[in-house]
Amino acid sequence: MLEILAITGPIYLCILAGYAAVRWGIFTKAEMRVLGKFVLQIALPALLFYALASRPLADVLRPGYLLVYTAGSLLVLLGGLLWWWKVQGKPLTESAYVAMGMTCSNSGYVGYPMMLLLFGPLGGVVLALNLIVENLVKLPLLFTLADAGAHEGARPTAGQVLRQTLDRLVRNPLIIGIVLGLAVALSGWQMPQVLTRAVTLFSGSAGGLALFIIGGNLVGLQVKGMRRQVGLIAVGKLLMHPAAVWLAIALCAALGLPVPEGDLKAAAVLSAAMPMLGVYAILAQRHGHEGFTSAALLGTTAASFFTLSAILWLLRHSAGWLG
Repeated sequence: MLEILAITGPIYLCILAGYAAVRWGIFTKAEMRVLGKFVLQIALPALLFYALASRPLADVLRPGYLLVYTAGSLLVLLGGLLWWWKVQGKPLTESAYVAMGMTCSNSGYVGYPMMLLLFGPLGGVVLALNLIVENLVKLPLLFTLADAGAHEGARPTAGQVLRQTLDRLVRNPLIIGIVLGLAVALSGWQMPQVLTRAVTLFSGSAGGLALFIIGGNLVGLQVKGMRRQVGLIAVGKLLMHPAAVWLAIALCAALGLPVPEGDLKAAAVLSAAMPMLGVYAILAQRHGHEGFTSAALLGTTAASFFTLSAILWLLRHSAGWLG
């Protein structure tokens, strides 16, 4: 257990430091947004670019990982959506954001630092693979459903959905970093040492600063009055999502389909066990659902310390999962 706490402890201490810095007035939430912009626009794209550009293409493209992570995510996404929409009778737009909270992991701010501690340089590849699934599959689908629920009489056409998705992708610096990194890996070009060092200086700042920002952004969030909704999202994100990815690995292996090997197998389950993405509530502002999404972000991030520690312990004590 001490070994597990040595991994999760530093991550949540960094989050706690960010929370304390804003709570005590050392930084303001507005300053946290500036730091967050640096991480999203500069540090994480540099990290993704270097992680992919510095490896052979065969080490980067992992179809087994993409398959099980996508399959497990979609299972929980559709289940959560249908439960809240059809069984609970809630609006489709609200149900889409519930499903987003249950399946869209914080791969950059929380996931990458943990993967770096566990798997070293492989953490950058895991981050890139997760972002591919998030940005090409889950988020476009969820935004489409949210928009459809908000405009019952004028649902977007397939062409409009495609244009909106492509527009978001070409403007996303994280996707730009992935594309450029894959292009360098495909070409086999060896980057000059001066460029490599410059990129690594930026990328090295991503992990700790990202966790610090998460903590600062939690200040002022409230859970009161939304416990049922927050509890559902937290259980879906922290327990059902990793369980679904584990199930996808088992089923794909039984059917002879590609599955992740070695550390990537544990990385897929752990990636699903992360709390939801840090901009969850900001994305939900578009349709006026920042209230319950902010509460879910706070509750899920706090609870993830215990669930991640437990899942790490289980993986450590399961043969062939985590050394």
